[in-house]
Amino acid sequence: MGSLSFVTIVVLAVAVERVAELIVARRHLQWARERGGVEAGERHYPVMVTLHAALLVATVAEPALLHRPFLGWLAGPMLAVLLATQALRWWCIRTLGQQWNTRVVVVPGLPLVSGGPYRWLRHPNYVAVAVEGVALPLVHTAWVTAVAFTVVNAGVLATRIRCENRLLASVAPAAR
Repeated sequence: MGSLSFVTIVVLAVAVERVAELIVARRHLQWARERGGVEAGERHYPVMVTLHAALLVATVAEPALLHRPFLGWLAGPMLAVLLATQALRWWCIRTLGQQWNTRVVVVPGLPLVSGGPYRWLRHPNYVAVAVEGVALPLVHTAWVTAVAFTVVNAGVLATRIRCENRLLASVAPAAR
């Protein structure tokens, strides 16, 4: 198997994982809305979705179009980091349960989750996203993609975290 085939398979696996997330998120959104869930950040959500889709495409396109070398000594550790980000992401999803979503949604009256990875970090899922945005492209030395995603994602996450914190503070005052 060639290195481009390998990275394509890795990206397809991540894409399948993203589809699974969207299915879970849609179910959780319906659950939240049935309980009076309040949503915020509708304007930045399409930007975030587009950015994540672009990450997947660029991770394959950059090595193919710019003839990036495949470096096994880099690919192995980056694949391990990528797998760790997926484990952290699903730990977050499991810990938040029905409250997890790809959208910013808060159900009034529910307590702030403080177990699992949320014992140590306020936004562990965003740590997983940020690290994944570096690790995935570097599986095949797509360093331009890693840098570009990181820069744009920093802006998106800053907006999203402000939005989420504002919503939590207004709907769940104990979250302050």
